[in-house]
Amino acid sequence: MADIKYYDVILKPVVTEKSMSGMADKKYSFYVHPDATKSQIKDAVEKMFEGTKVARVNTMNLDGKTKRRGMTFGKTAKQKKAIVFLTEDSKDIEIFTGL
Repeated sequence: MADIKYYDVILKPVVTEKSMSGMADKKYSFYVHPDATKSQIKDAVEKMFEGTKVARVNTMNLDGKTKRRGMTFGKTAKQKKAIVFLTEDSKDIEIFTGL
């Protein structure tokens, strides 16, 4: 297993209608490194975003989709998604404001 630093854990935020509606309940969704654990994700969020306190983290592994072009088949890359729940007294994550 590779040594993953906290700045390598979070790849990008998930910007969908469902994830945006969860922000009112202090739920934030991110695509994360496939080898990252829940504790690494928690540490990364708390270090990258000042004033945030993570209550819990849910993760899910997403398999790649099968794509076809003519007679050639292939698969897209696997991804891992994390849903981070913040505590009530925690600050909001700044990158999601204004979206």
